[in-house]
Amino acid sequence: MKTLTRRSATLALLGAGAACGVREEKVMAKDKPDPSTIPDYDKWQLSEKEWKERLSPEAFAVLRREATERPGSSELNDEKREGVYACAGCGFELFKSDTKFDSGTGWPSFFDYIPGALGTKTDFKLVIPRTEYHCARCGGHQGHVFKDGPAPTGLRYCNNGVALTFKPA
Repeated sequence: MKTLTRRSATLALLGAGAACGVREEKVMAKDKPDPSTIPDYDKWQLSEKEWKERLSPEAFAVLRREATERPGSSELNDEKREGVYACAGCGFELFKSDTKFDSGTGWPSFFDYIPGALGTKTDFKLVIPRTEYHCARCGGHQGHVFKDGPAPTGLRYCNNGVALTFKPA
């Protein structure tokens, strides 16, 4: 009898998902940002020690360790003013307030982002691949993007509130 390891179970689930038509889909139509076009890019390539000194433990866990905050814990869920949402790590502007919507998930959600503000990678933490997005300048983890958002994009950028700051207009 063959022992089922975590690795073999994961591979089996991925294979089963592929057989059922589950696959990663490209959800972001915009190009990946070019670091040479991002202001102060080099300035924000900090060491782990420097990030720990700058950020609260909660922000460090999300931005640098890709943790997820509890749903409903961010005061930004109820933010309704005009302005811009920026990365809490480096201040790079990521979302305009007119793209924010109430997704009912307990996290700040947006249907579009400022061009050049985000980068992506595939995340397999829940076995089935998801698209994780991060700040294009400092690489700070923001959240995941899903294909269940409103028009015009049909996308939902589900963001950790602790990874954002709000700049009123």
